[in-house]
Amino acid sequence: MTTRVATCRCGQLKAECHGEPVRISVCHCLNCQQRSGSAFAAQARWPAEQVRISGDSTEWVHVGDNGGVTDFHFCPLCGSTVWYQGGGMPELIAVAIGAFADPDFPAPYFSVWEQRKHAWVTITGDGVEHFD
Repeated sequence: MTTRVATCRCGQLKAECHGEPVRISVCHCLNCQQRSGSAFAAQARWPAEQVRISGDSTEWVHVGDNGGVTDFHFCPLCGSTVWYQGGGMPELIAVAIGAFADPDFPAPYFSVWEQRKHAWVTITGDGVEHFD
């Protein structure tokens, strides 16, 4: 079984993910742009029972436009967002792809909130599904 470990920048907060992710996606919504500090956020999701979290995190709770509650967890020392849970998929834990520091991480197969996508961004790949 594959095990991947995501960490914050200082290494204090970790998410150990077992097995393959059930969803890999990029999100172009304005909330994800602000949270990630980038033009979009990239995340992979696993069933909660396949993720082991260690280290201290600060939690920030956000209520989305649709009323869904998401709990974001970031390192209180370096500020890196490592994982979050809730929203439309509360049974899954989402882990920021960048936290794996692995350029060979599998490509996303969903690109969502594309009506908010920056004009210069193009998400390509075999079988990528695009949603507004």
